[in-house]
Amino acid sequence: MDANELEQKIQKAYSHRYKTISKRVVNAVKKAGVDIDTLSSEEIKVLSTTLVQEETKSLQTDLENLLAQKEQIERALEKKADELQEAKYEIFNVLEDEIKPSEKTLHTLHQIKLQSIDLYDILSEMVESAIITALEKESDLDETLREVIKEITFEAIKEGSLNTIRVRKILSTILATAIEVAEATPTKADEILRLTLKGMRGGLVKSIDRFKQRVAYMPVEAKHILIEDYDTIIEDLNQTDTLFSQIILTQASESSQVLRKMLIEINKDMRYDLEELVLISKETADVIRARFSNFAKIAVKKADVALQSPKAKEAKRMGAQAIEAARMVLGSALKSAKDVIEKKDN
Repeated sequence: MDANELEQKIQKAYSHRYKTISKRVVNAVKKAGVDIDTLSSEEIKVLSTTLVQEETKSLQTDLENLLAQKEQIERALEKKADELQEAKYEIFNVLEDEIKPSEKTLHTLHQIKLQSIDLYDILSEMVESAIITALEKESDLDETLREVIKEITFEAIKEGSLNTIRVRKILSTILATAIEVAEATPTKADEILRLTLKGMRGGLVKSIDRFKQRVAYMPVEAKHILIEDYDTIIEDLNQTDTLFSQIILTQASESSQVLRKMLIEINKDMRYDLEELVLISKETADVIRARFSNFAKIAVKKADVALQSPKAKEAKRMGAQAIEAARMVLGSALKSAKDVIEKKDN
């Protein structure tokens, strides 16, 4: 049967007046006068594809409409997030520039601003400004630069999820910016990089410690936030020192030869300085285990129930069918090879 003819027959025969998919499919195949066992592979593909298309037309349209709405919502969310950020900037700028508070009050405002603004969007620019400002002052550079990077790191990490991808992005952005400034200031390059890395380490330690305190007093209602990613969080906490070193080495590999050598040397020197990071990470992992291990077991039981869902059962079925299909292909290939050998022998 011609493929186009088969497609048209199925389209014409398919009717949604039947209540179930089973009845709709069986009726369409019978009405179209199709004997599936006589069809070629290509015809079976046309048959099944046409049945799927006819059954899912309205679902496909609904899905496309929802995706379009999702894109609109995402654009609207992005726009509103930008407007929110701009409003925050403006309020703090008015308080700083027009109200003209005393130096002490201004310092307090700066601290509050740091805690109120979403830093990730402006992280690179802010780090660059902080390093350059610290260099211009020159006096107590060691204390100033380390502390400012520590606070920026802490404020950027603390409110979001403590997962490797997010933390890596933040730390990599901070270090990459410091490397750019170091490139432009070669006489201070080693100092900039060492102090930035010490500040990053301090900010990460402070963030993990804050997370540990929150976990210790987290209400039962909020446990699902952790349990959703329980294993990943435990794993991430057990390798924060490795993550930190990896970030340094990755950025080093993308830097000039001079800075690459500096970063590799600093990474070696910092190995002994990472003990505090390892300790706080281990303590936090222990607190999570102690508080939420039972809850995690409940989550595993729920997962076991989920494995009995229609989707899970279909996945098992398809897995078994894939094995059977592979066996048939292999059997056919072996038979062909055997036939060729036998012909040669003859």
